[in-house]
Amino acid sequence: MPARRAKRQGFELGDTITAPGSRRTVDLPVSVLSNHIPVSLPVQVVHGRRDGPVMFISAAIHGDEVLGVEIIRRILRHPALRRLTGTLLAVPIVNAYGFISHSRYLPDRRDLNRSFPGSDQGSLASLLADIFMREVVQRSSVGIDLHTAALHRTNLPQIRISPGRPSLGDLANAFAPPVIITSSLREGSLRTTALSHDVDVLLFEAGEALRFDELAIRAGVFGTLRVMKHLGMLNTASIKPAKTKPVHSHESHWLRAPKGGILRAFRTSGDFVAVGDVIGIISDPFGEAETELQAHYGGVIIGRTNLPAVNRGDALFHIAGIDAPGAAERRLDKITGELEAAKLFDEDEIL
Repeated sequence: MPARRAKRQGFELGDTITAPGSRRTVDLPVSVLSNHIPVSLPVQVVHGRRDGPVMFISAAIHGDEVLGVEIIRRILRHPALRRLTGTLLAVPIVNAYGFISHSRYLPDRRDLNRSFPGSDQGSLASLLADIFMREVVQRSSVGIDLHTAALHRTNLPQIRISPGRPSLGDLANAFAPPVIITSSLREGSLRTTALSHDVDVLLFEAGEALRFDELAIRAGVFGTLRVMKHLGMLNTASIKPAKTKPVHSHESHWLRAPKGGILRAFRTSGDFVAVGDVIGIISDPFGEAETELQAHYGGVIIGRTNLPAVNRGDALFHIAGIDAPGAAERRLDKITGELEAAKLFDEDEIL
C-alpha cells in the first residue's frame, strides 16, 4: 500500500497562519502616525494546496507608482489562483506613507528603493525595508517588483534583469515584455539585496507615476501570470506563452536637453530612432531661437519626459541600444498588437 502523502502545512506570516487552499490578508505592523493611527504592511497570502515555489509580487515601493497596484489587483482576481501550486505573497502597497500622500518618498524624504536591506534600529525607510525583506523577500525564491517611471515621465513596458544570472533571463523571457534590458545593480536597491539572499527578482517598469495605462497594465498582468505558469505555480490553458519574443538590449542612454526652453517632441516611447534623427526641437517661448534635438544613439525609446518646459541637462529621451533594429521594430509592433488584442478574463467568471 503506497505511503500517504503528508498534509501540507499552513503558511505562517506574522501572527496569522493561512491554511492550504485558502488566502488571508495579513497586516504586518510598521509604525504609528503622529496622530496615533497605526500603519502596517499589508500582505495577501495565497497558499496553494500543493507544495511549490514561494513567489512575491510587490508594487508602490515608490508611493506614487499606482499602476502596479492595479496589476496586482487583477492578478489576485484571476480564477487560475484557485488551483495555485506553491504560495503567492502579494504586496500591492509597500510604501503606504507615500501612497497616501501621492509621493515617491517616505515622510523622511528617503527613497525606499535605496534603503535595503534596512534595519530595525534605523530610519523609517530602513525600518520598512527591514520588515519587507525579513517577512516577504527572504521567505521567497523569486519575486516581481512593479514600478513606473518617475513623475512627469513615461516608460515603455520593460523588464530589467541583473547581468550574469541565467535564471533571471529564463524568467524574463517567460514574462515576455516588449523589451528586456540587462542593467547594472544599484546599491541599496531591492534587486541588489535580494540577489545577496539568492532570490531572483524581475524589475518591471511601465507607464507613469499617478496614472493608469491599460497597455502597461496588461503587459504586467499577462507577464506575471506567464512567469507563474513557467514556475509550475499555475496550470491552465488560458495562460498562453507569448507569440512574439521580446526585444533584448544590453545598454541604454539618456538624451538630455542641451539648453532650456519649450520642447516639442516628435517621437515617443516605443519608437525606433537612428543616430542623427531629429526627435524634437527646443525653442524659446517667442519661437525666435530653435535647437534641434538629435539622437546620439540608435535604438528604441524606452522612456521619455512628458513635460514641455525643460531646463538644460534635463533627461528627455531614454534610448535602449538594439541589434538588428529593423527586425526588432517589427517584433515590437507585433507584441503591442498582441497586448491590445488579448482577451482579458471576465470579472463575472470569478464572483
